[in-house]
Amino acid sequence: MVQIKTPEQIAKMRAAGLVVAAIHAATREAAVPGATTKDLDQVARKVLAEHDAKPNFLGYGGFPATICTSVNEVVVHGIPSEDVVLKDGDIISVDCGAIVDGWHGDAAYTAFVGSGHAPELIELSRVTEESMWAGIAAMKQGNRLVDISRAIETYIRRQPKPGGGRYGIIEDYGGHGIGTEMHMDPHLLNYVDRRRGKGPKLVPGFCLAIEPMVSLGTPRTRVLQDDWTVVTTDGTWSSHWEHSVALTEQGPLVLTAPDGGRAKLAEYGVTAAPDPLG
Repeated sequence: MVQIKTPEQIAKMRAAGLVVAAIHAATREAAVPGATTKDLDQVARKVLAEHDAKPNFLGYGGFPATICTSVNEVVVHGIPSEDVVLKDGDIISVDCGAIVDGWHGDAAYTAFVGSGHAPELIELSRVTEESMWAGIAAMKQGNRLVDISRAIETYIRRQPKPGGGRYGIIEDYGGHGIGTEMHMDPHLLNYVDRRRGKGPKLVPGFCLAIEPMVSLGTPRTRVLQDDWTVVTTDGTWSSHWEHSVALTEQGPLVLTAPDGGRAKLAEYGVTAAPDPLG
């Protein structure tokens, strides 16, 4: 069952989303050479405390940290650690969430640590982020869930990969519904699988976490012995971007973007819904 939200509930999710945006800003600034991924986790905890919000990752299924820190070939669910020291040239995906008044926000970004990154890494992150925005732009009344999947996949497939070949669209993980829980129906693939049909029709009150994960090589992954850390099977580096989005009568509202998604959606010819919190 898909949980449909009222405008008042979407406003509460927007409050949670703005806390997530604050965590992103603070951890991005802290992701410098010499910092540990545990340092970033502590930064996130401080932001949550300052906003009187709760973490939704900590304890989820036994997860031992506030955020996920996924470095280089780690796709998702990396556990912050004092032993993982960021180095110049690394890339890191930070995935985090917040709960405010029982409502969840969830978003991720990929950052470059230091300088001197190869052009293929810069392009990998750009393609992943833009595919997310293409998916968000497809979140409109009358469309179906598969239209978001198709928009993400189509954008990625149309981008030339430096050095040739194709980007790997991660198969085992995707987006999801969000609301009074972090992970809810429906599951959102980042590619079209015709066996799954078109999925539900998108209506006002529909809220999704849209999160493409893309690698420089394989779409396949494996989980390490800690039962959390997901890596590419061929060791190629990956990028992960995510926003929580609500569909309203006035259009999509990107709950975890500071401006509600207004600037980026305009590039796709889409008008973002008004921010219920002003």
